[in-house]
Amino acid sequence: MNFNKNELFGAALIGFDMIDGPFLKWKKEMGEVKNAVNLDDFAMNFYLAFRGGNDGKKPRAILYDNFYIVAFPKDLELCCLFMKPQGIEQNIQQLNKIANRYIEEMNTGEDDDEGQQNEIEVPPDNDNIKEVKRLILNLLNDKEMSTPELRKYFKLNNSQIWKVMTNLESSKKVKRSDKKGRSVYWMLY
Repeated sequence: MNFNKNELFGAALIGFDMIDGPFLKWKKEMGEVKNAVNLDDFAMNFYLAFRGGNDGKKPRAILYDNFYIVAFPKDLELCCLFMKPQGIEQNIQQLNKIANRYIEEMNTGEDDDEGQQNEIEVPPDNDNIKEVKRLILNLLNDKEMSTPELRKYFKLNNSQIWKVMTNLESSKKVKRSDKKGRSVYWMLY
């Protein structure tokens, strides 16, 4: 992170009272940006965002649309520095492109056409749902399979296979064994 002192527009110290919780101890605004953040209203939110959670899994900075906060804890207090990001919009746009590629990759990973040769023609009407459930239980005999793998055996869409699997799960015939990415793996109960 390249720091430019012109980015700093405010600082605040958030204290913690054992009865009342977080409170704004003091604040200082500097530079051209005045009243960008109502610290009195957001002291609790900032304190919980930076101090809550597991040890070692707490953020050091949080980026909002118009500003970012870098926080430094000391005992029960939290010193927050409020910064106006400069030139961050281009980075956000690049990250958005990367995120969209990952989203697309994960979606196509679930919907790829591998294994279509194993497909069984079963329309999703109520008469055949029992047969689909029976076949799924046979497929899961002594192995685990993901929801997309199971769906490939039948001509069912995502919501239909999920309805079948949750029905089997609630009747304690199958259970979730693992999750990799967005795929849930199932095994017999």
